[in-house]
Amino acid sequence: MHGAVCLQRLPVVSQDRSPIEEEFMELMHQMELERSLLSDHELRLLEDAARMSRKQEEDYDSDEEEEDYRDKEIVTAQDLEDTWEQKLKQFQPALRSQVVDKKDVSSSERCLADSLILLVKKDVGSQKLWLLPQIQWQMGETLRQTAERALASLPGADLKATFLGNAPCGFYKYKYPKDIQKEGSVGAKVFFFKALLSSHKHLPLEKNSFAWVKKDELQDFLKPEYLKQVRRFIMAP
Repeated sequence: MHGAVCLQRLPVVSQDRSPIEEEFMELMHQMELERSLLSDHELRLLEDAARMSRKQEEDYDSDEEEEDYRDKEIVTAQDLEDTWEQKLKQFQPALRSQVVDKKDVSSSERCLADSLILLVKKDVGSQKLWLLPQIQWQMGETLRQTAERALASLPGADLKATFLGNAPCGFYKYKYPKDIQKEGSVGAKVFFFKALLSSHKHLPLEKNSFAWVKKDELQDFLKPEYLKQVRRFIMAP
């Protein structure tokens, strides 16, 4: 009996909008603009424009106009806009993608708009297979503790995760290769637990032993029968 963990790294940024989503967003912005009332700043712009217009009139009384602003520093709405424009030019938005090769599956910094799942390469008899991290159950521990130990025991990985519940989300049973079968032990049953990556050191894992893959990439790594069971509890798009 084994405990395994399906560790997911949730999306870090939103998905790029599709053309129809872009059109709908523009439509909603236009409708909001047409139906909205003037903001305080827009009203202040109109007030400043009206004051400048009065100053250009022949019968303008400067004493009466300046009475309301005596001993005050006059900052117009246009002055504020100029200040904001300068601050905007200094602002640098964060990148939506890291400088990593999208084909480098050892990095959890790839495909930031997608959910990724951690796979590890395990020796099963004479074969090397990609699996979810798993480890054999030990007497005295719960299956969740076994799954937590499977994650903690990964060599070279410092991964912190939040486990979702104490009950398994799925299971898979298989027979050992004939060369490692023993009397009374011809196969194993693996119980899966779901977990979300909460923190980790930003160091790429060993390329040939670890892989962060999207749901639609699982078929390139997992055996069909194993993949069938895993897909039942993975909700990532």
